[in-house]
Amino acid sequence: MKVAPSMLSADFANLYADIEMVNNSEADYFHLDVMDGVFVPNISFGFPVMQAIAKYAQKPLDVHLMIVNPQNYISQVRDLGAEFMNVHQEACTHLHRTVQAIRNAGMKAAVTLNPATPVVMLEDIVEDVDMILLMSVNPGFGGQTFIPNTINKLQKLRELISKSNNKPLIEIDGGVNAETAPLLAKAGADIVVAGSYVFGSQDPTATISFLKNL
Repeated sequence: MKVAPSMLSADFANLYADIEMVNNSEADYFHLDVMDGVFVPNISFGFPVMQAIAKYAQKPLDVHLMIVNPQNYISQVRDLGAEFMNVHQEACTHLHRTVQAIRNAGMKAAVTLNPATPVVMLEDIVEDVDMILLMSVNPGFGGQTFIPNTINKLQKLRELISKSNNKPLIEIDGGVNAETAPLLAKAGADIVVAGSYVFGSQDPTATISFLKNL
């Protein structure tokens, strides 16, 4: 299993220490959750904080834009050196165009679905993306309870991908912990995003290692 600690749950008064912890851990990515208070009912952080993280990060950036009009920020995300730019299907009127633009900018394109958005909404874009993120909580806040139907949804996504010529990674974000992560691994998730479970634990490095070795 690949692991992407969500920096939303990091200690922003001691951010460098948490960046170094992730750098020295078995984590695969830095997951950066950008919230605008419009698409989701919360505001997180913007480009100044992401630039600070990018300066010291020694692992790829997975930038998850929970914002309206994410296509307006493709060049800025690219300038961070991000590997993945992740946009919500629900936020993109012209999703295919946005995915093309992300790839043309030299990044890998990822698309996210909210909990109530069915997997079938990706049927006509699955051939064009590098990763699909299923939200297993309603986006906007860390520390929420895992939505059990995510397991069924993950299996449906696996079926959809199996019929495709493209094999995007499947990422899960929300409510990942010691109980839910093994279920996700068994159901075929490739990457888990973990915020409060990692940064709220007594030993974040060991927690990342546990997830990594599922």
